[in-house]
Amino acid sequence: MRRRLPALALTLAIEVLLVLMLLSLGSAKREIAEMRDTLVAFTSPEAQDEPDEAPSSEPARPQPPAASSAAAPRERQAAPSPAAPQPAAPPPILRNDFSLESVPRTSQSPAAEAPQAYGPAFTPAPGDTPQIAGSGPNGEPLYAARWYRRPYDDELAGYLSTAQGPGWGLIDCRTAPDFRVEDCVVVGESPRGSGLGKAVQAAAWQFKVRPPQRGGRPMVGEWVRIRIDYQLRPRADRFEG
Repeated sequence: MRRRLPALALTLAIEVLLVLMLLSLGSAKREIAEMRDTLVAFTSPEAQDEPDEAPSSEPARPQPPAASSAAAPRERQAAPSPAAPQPAAPPPILRNDFSLESVPRTSQSPAAEAPQAYGPAFTPAPGDTPQIAGSGPNGEPLYAARWYRRPYDDELAGYLSTAQGPGWGLIDCRTAPDFRVEDCVVVGESPRGSGLGKAVQAAAWQFKVRPPQRGGRPMVGEWVRIRIDYQLRPRADRFEG
C-alpha cells in the first residue's frame, strides 16, 4: 500500500494539471471570441467605402449632409455659362422708289397641248396611254392606242371596191385579246360619202393594236380610235394619234 501512494499522488497531480490546462484554454477561447466580436462590430468611415469589407448586420443610415455636399458640385458643373449678348439687328431700310413696274414678271408656261383626236399613235416607248377627246358609243373613255403591227396594203385594198379616194376613214374599236379589235363603229370619213369609213371598218378585223396601258398594265376591253389615210394607191401611209 505504501508503494502505491507515490504513484497515486503522481496520477492525481497529472489529472489536476490537465484540468487546469483545460480551464485555461476555455477562458482563452472566450477572450478570442470576444475580441473577434469586438472587431466585427467596429467599423470606421474609411472601411465602409472599401468593397472588400463584409457588410454590417445593421442597415446603414442615410447621411443627408454628405449627399447634399456631393450634389452641390454637380449643380455647379451643370449650370450653363451665360450666352454672349447678340448684336442688335440693324434697323430696316425704307425705300420710297419701289414700284411694281420694276418687278420682273415670270414667264407664263406655254398652254397645254390639245388632246389628240385620232389614233392609234405609233409610239413604241412604254408608259401610260393618253386619253383623247371624245368617247365610245356608250360614253366609254377613248384612248390613242399603238399599233402592234401595221396593216399591210393588201389587207386594206380588198375593201375598196365600193370606196372612192383619196381620203381617210375614222373608226372607234374595242380592244380584245391577242391585240385584236372588235365592235368597231364609223366615226367619220373624208370626203363625206366616199365610203372610206366603211372600208376601214370592214378591214378592222385584221388590225393588230396594243390595248391602252395604265401603270404598266394593259387594259383589254377599252376603246381606241383608228384613222387610216388612203392615197391614189391604196396603202396605209399615215397613222395619227
